[in-house]
Amino acid sequence: MLKNYHFIKNKKITLIIVGVVVLVGILSMLIRGLNLGRDFTGGYELTMDMGQTVDDKTASDVENVLRTQFEKMIKDEKLENLFASKNVDDYVSSVAHSDSEITVKGSKNLEGEVQEAVKKAVVDVYPDALVVGLNNYSPTIGDMMMKNAIWAVVIAVALMLIYIAIRFEIASGLAAVICLLHDLFVMLTFYSLLQIPITSSVIAAFLTILGYSINATIVVFDRIRENRKKASEIPFGEVVNASAHETMGRSVNTTVTTVLTIGAIFVACFAAVILSPTSNLGTLRDFAGTLIIGILAGLFSSVFLSGMLWDALSFIGPKKGKKKAKRKA
Repeated sequence: MLKNYHFIKNKKITLIIVGVVVLVGILSMLIRGLNLGRDFTGGYELTMDMGQTVDDKTASDVENVLRTQFEKMIKDEKLENLFASKNVDDYVSSVAHSDSEITVKGSKNLEGEVQEAVKKAVVDVYPDALVVGLNNYSPTIGDMMMKNAIWAVVIAVALMLIYIAIRFEIASGLAAVICLLHDLFVMLTFYSLLQIPITSSVIAAFLTILGYSINATIVVFDRIRENRKKASEIPFGEVVNASAHETMGRSVNTTVTTVLTIGAIFVACFAAVILSPTSNLGTLRDFAGTLIIGILAGLFSSVFLSGMLWDALSFIGPKKGKKKAKRKA
């Protein structure tokens, strides 16, 4: 279908697509914002060993017990000052189970005697239950994690720019950085539109995509460099177009193979969460889903965007090699 498609002559189509995605992303983040998970907003995590194999019914019963207890405590005037929110959903955000354990998470911290009341409410119904841990999480941890992630991205992008500039040209390094930012922005747009909580696993997937995406771009750039040496008399735009076509099959095959593998994990986890809402596979599902979006965005940027950007920025910096391809006017 793309056999006769010219990536340079049709660059306006690519720019329109990118422009629409950027506009949608900016509007979504301004209007809807990003849904930060408990890792970044704070909250508590209660883990209990029930002394028996836990199924969905048991987990659901425990959830109902806790909701009833929180409703009573929130209405209690003596405990009013201990609750930052009057919404029960803030204190029972999710309930997951694995083997004999149940994990309850909330987006608000549990203060003072509320902690003991919560433990007692479960033990009264399930005498064999043992509280393994009840911890409050400060949003400071999430803030630190976010700052570290941002620094990791900045340092990684800077090192990639230096490496690509040395191996190829300054222009190609800038093009690669723009492609990376494009891929990350697409993932953020996706999460903003669907209001999927951003957790530590999602941040890990973002950082994983940095390495995967740059590899696909390097493959295209390496072919461009080889073809430019072989045909220095051909306009650079034509070299870029030919190279993109030559590497497109490899890029598509690699992407399809990777997406099918990760997609199988995503579908399995997605189905498991639907069949068993209290299962503890949501984190793996979110990680796999983020990777799929990032990989597909990386395919687009490496095939359609990277070479076009190198061509557009080829006036920047010295050119490598004795033979220099003529840039198409």
